[in-house]
Amino acid sequence: MGMTRRTVLGSAVAVAAGAVTTTTAHAAEVPSLWKEFRRTPFTHPQIPYIGRAGCRGGATRLPRHRVVVDVRDFGAVADRTVDSAPAINRAVAASGRVGGGTVTIPPGTFRIDDVIRVDRSNVVLRGAGSGRTTLYATKNLTELIGTYGSRYGGDKSSWSWAGGLIWLAPRARWESLVAAIRARAWPFEGWTGNRRDEWRTLTAIAPARRGSWTVTVADASALRPGALVLLRLADDPEHTLLEHMCGGGPGTEAYFWDDKTKLTSYVPYEWPVRITRVHGRRVTLERPLPLDLRPEWSPQLTTHVPELTGSGVEGLTLEAPDVPQQPHLLDKGHNGVVLQCAYDCWVDDVTVRHVDNGFGLVAASACTLRRTRVEGRGSHHPYFCREGSHDNLVEDFTIEERTSPAAANTQLHGINVEGLSSYNVWSRGDMRMGTFDSHRGLPFANVRTDITVNNNGRHGGDASAGPLFGARFTHWNIRVTNGRAGLVRIDGLAPYSATVGIDEVREFDQIDVPDFAGDLHTRLELYGRASALGPRNLHEAQRRWNGDLR
Repeated sequence: MGMTRRTVLGSAVAVAAGAVTTTTAHAAEVPSLWKEFRRTPFTHPQIPYIGRAGCRGGATRLPRHRVVVDVRDFGAVADRTVDSAPAINRAVAASGRVGGGTVTIPPGTFRIDDVIRVDRSNVVLRGAGSGRTTLYATKNLTELIGTYGSRYGGDKSSWSWAGGLIWLAPRARWESLVAAIRARAWPFEGWTGNRRDEWRTLTAIAPARRGSWTVTVADASALRPGALVLLRLADDPEHTLLEHMCGGGPGTEAYFWDDKTKLTSYVPYEWPVRITRVHGRRVTLERPLPLDLRPEWSPQLTTHVPELTGSGVEGLTLEAPDVPQQPHLLDKGHNGVVLQCAYDCWVDDVTVRHVDNGFGLVAASACTLRRTRVEGRGSHHPYFCREGSHDNLVEDFTIEERTSPAAANTQLHGINVEGLSSYNVWSRGDMRMGTFDSHRGLPFANVRTDITVNNNGRHGGDASAGPLFGARFTHWNIRVTNGRAGLVRIDGLAPYSATVGIDEVREFDQIDVPDFAGDLHTRLELYGRASALGPRNLHEAQRRWNGDLR
């Protein structure tokens, strides 16, 4: 009998788990959830498979491109007085014209009076290290682009959750967004354009189960290995797709969805994925299906706006002026680094200082943020993940304690996820302030693991955005330094969730009630015994198996 992916994975998991228990037998306690997951890694009801989260299927080494230009060759000067943004952007464009490569920025402080746009694929902007190269951003996004209102109305500034002073996005997508903002036609920000109409159907897909790597399509003539496509799932009038994202059952069936207008505006669910093989009408995907495919949701593969891929930012600090944080939701846009409509892109060894919002994933998927740090006077969203961002990895991250007291009427969130975003991972973090934020919008199947947190932030989210959590949220090995439960211990909040190996905590400050009635089918294990947990990092344990899946 041939070896299937499930058989190979099961064998690899058993070996990995055995290594964990052998090397740490004197201390580690293996939770029953881990043992269950080994038997059903792609379909477990509480724990998602996130072993391939991040750039290039979770590769431990990020790509290296040859050096093609130095920003000084285009006029950049490290003297804090000359605006080097035009020179840096010209260098990026020149690298793009020759098919990509690395643009180097030497040590020193370079003033920038405009957005730095990494808008060509296979282009890397690389400084000499976050402690050696600094870009000093003198202006905010309101000054540079204009006022950005919310497509949902009110006087909110969308710069409170969108856009960066270093902005990784395909050139045409960035230009269309800026044009819409300046025309005050507040756009959708994702893979199918400002009005979500820039797509066409490639093929319908036959019904399939969550966790499948291969699907059967009606017509494979437009599909090829290596191509990036969108899996598109529409909801039906009974909102069974949204119920499925929450694990199903009586609680979700009794939930009233029709007045959750912000949530329903996020549908259809759009999941970018590369095709790895086409054999007749059988198509193999780079990652297993995130959800069931049912006829009532009209599953199909579609086109999308051209993606940014193979690009990154490395080895620098972005510093904004040390001005007071604006009142909540009125940010001017002293924002850090944002990846948008990006796939297989990355940020490595980058610090942002004195920013309104730190690092953002906006309709970005399969991207890696590694060795990133938010520091300075305090920020609204240190990290945000929204507008249908999937399969991303944020690892070795730090949120420093603020250097000045919080201004009146401001908010601190933390590591945010919202807007149907799924299968994202936050791993090996040091959060000296903030919380495990959800802004509602039904994020599901996300993992936070091996993190120390001073849990002093608060979550946001409009009531019309629906539930805080969908199914398969997992918090694994979390050390809480101030003993606060909110949004970290989620066994009483998130349906079909797992809270494993967290410190003993208690409720205080912002206290939430579950969105769904009845049995949430949640699991709590090794409560108060984080130090005894094995494996200690859920993502690393799953990532060990990637070599057996390729």
